[in-house]
Amino acid sequence: MLLTPFHLAIQVRDIDEAREFYGSKLGLPQGRSAPDWIDFSLFGHQLVTHLNPALGREGKVASIANGVDGHGVPVPHFGVVLELEDWEALAEQVKGFIDGFVIEPYIRFRGQAGEQATMFFLDPSGNALEFKAFRDIEGQLFAK
Repeated sequence: MLLTPFHLAIQVRDIDEAREFYGSKLGLPQGRSAPDWIDFSLFGHQLVTHLNPALGREGKVASIANGVDGHGVPVPHFGVVLELEDWEALAEQVKGFIDGFVIEPYIRFRGQAGEQATMFFLDPSGNALEFKAFRDIEGQLFAK
């Protein structure tokens, strides 16, 4: 399966805060930037954080929660599907700076089609991120 990089632009309340979270804490390489936006490489995909002054210094992006596997999954959310060992390393990394996960790292749908490791957390602006992994990405990603 040949995948091409996606481009995702999200709103943030503070550009320096976004640079600290995505660049310094998550360790995403920074690309081009301007005073009101920054490009990051999200595991080879283009994530652009755009300043939305209307959010204000303490503002958060609006979201809802949908029930999945007994958890309230935030919508909208975005993230990347990783190899299991990369997901495990990322889970350990983010435990060092995420004060409260929306959904702690765990195995969802254990023993069923689509079994996956998953975790959800928010950036400082309230954007929800999900990172997940499968033992066999190609065989399990779209399993019914």
